[in-house]
Amino acid sequence: MIYKKINIALFFVLAVIIYSCGSTKQSNPNVLFIIVDDLRPELNCYGSEQILSPNIDNLAANGYLFTNSICQVPVCGASRASFLTGIRPTRDRFTNYSTEVEVDAPGIETLPAHFKANGYTTISNGKVFHHRYDSKDGWSEEPWWPNVIGRDYLKKENIEIASKNKRENGPSYEIVDTTDDAYHDGKVINKSIKDLRKLKNNKEPFFLAVGIRKPHLPFTAPKKYWDMYNPDSIKLASNPFIPKNAPKESIHNFGELRNYTDIPAKGKLSDDKARILIHGYYAAVTYADKLIGDLIEELRRLELDESTIVVLMGDHGYQLGEHGMWCKHCNYDTSLRAPLIIRVPNMKTGKIVTQLSEYLDIFPTLSELCSLTKPEHLEGVSLVKLLEEESAVTKTTLFSRFKDGETARTNRFGYTEYVNDEGKVISKMLYDHWNDPDENVNVVDMKENKIIVEELSSKLKQIRNRNKNR
Repeated sequence: MIYKKINIALFFVLAVIIYSCGSTKQSNPNVLFIIVDDLRPELNCYGSEQILSPNIDNLAANGYLFTNSICQVPVCGASRASFLTGIRPTRDRFTNYSTEVEVDAPGIETLPAHFKANGYTTISNGKVFHHRYDSKDGWSEEPWWPNVIGRDYLKKENIEIASKNKRENGPSYEIVDTTDDAYHDGKVINKSIKDLRKLKNNKEPFFLAVGIRKPHLPFTAPKKYWDMYNPDSIKLASNPFIPKNAPKESIHNFGELRNYTDIPAKGKLSDDKARILIHGYYAAVTYADKLIGDLIEELRRLELDESTIVVLMGDHGYQLGEHGMWCKHCNYDTSLRAPLIIRVPNMKTGKIVTQLSEYLDIFPTLSELCSLTKPEHLEGVSLVKLLEEESAVTKTTLFSRFKDGETARTNRFGYTEYVNDEGKVISKMLYDHWNDPDENVNVVDMKENKIIVEELSSKLKQIRNRNKNR
């Protein structure tokens, strides 16, 4: 009888051990959080073949690739403020590139601060928040940026040109035969690798945030990455025209690019200029991809990969001549849709998640994956259900905005209203992504779309009213 009781007890102990080993979530895993500036989902893992991105593709093959994830606002400072606080932008909050959380949302607990408060060592390297010292209390040590000059040019003549420009802009691209760590991002990765080596022996779990600037303008990357592409094979955007029936409010003069000294103040770019800009963007993405590979390889070498969640994301999308525009700052899908990849130890690999998600969902997702109580202010939902269940749905409509434009996006449609200061809708557009994925024809006035327009307009009004009451 005694032996029978012992055997039963051993059975339950063994069952607990087996369950623990097979559990999909660790209690307090580390987090490696990688933000890539201006990265659009034009990668092999997203079905595009023109850009060389083997390391990002490999991460996707070992994790979850979100194909329908959008940012809340397509400009770096505001986008980061939104997903790092977990709250939506409004007409008066998180509006432009220079957004600061401490100004727009004082007192709100940020993602790193939440992890720090729960016993994590939190480190920031490179551009995580748009401003280096924004919300600095959320980090265990002072946020680190490399000491670089202006826009990180290496050529003497470009540095001199930039020094005479009040925005420190020189030419829109630069080709230099140099090493990976000569530019800003190489220095950030070197620092991050050193941090991983220190953190390996840390008793606390860590949250390491790494901000990579490329492929943000100017397109600067070591020459070897430019040489990986044949200039004659670079293709221009297939739709370099304003969409049919598009409201004038939806198109802009891409002022960010216009500020570079080799770009005309107005008018269409020449095909030669467009081609070299696309070439530069591709080279910068491949450069960033190599650095990301170096960082993840060090994570593996240190045997931290099986105890670390890896998140890789762009802060928003990017225009490369689509609809005649360059840069971001608009409500078209090319600016709103961006890459999101999450690798979680002991969970499925190589899974493509087609269900809708938005960047607001990252904060609650990481909280749940790390067994942390979610703050009450979060406006997103956890994506863990999408990771665990093939048929799960967490939301049917996503919301983004930029200046006067407010967008509601479903699996099929992208609907935008442009609203003036008095709250009046002055124009609108609707694109059917099933039949027109490149958004070339505004179908908002077609009779068969009347019901969907009314439904999405009502949802935008609800979001508008909810924001007024916050």
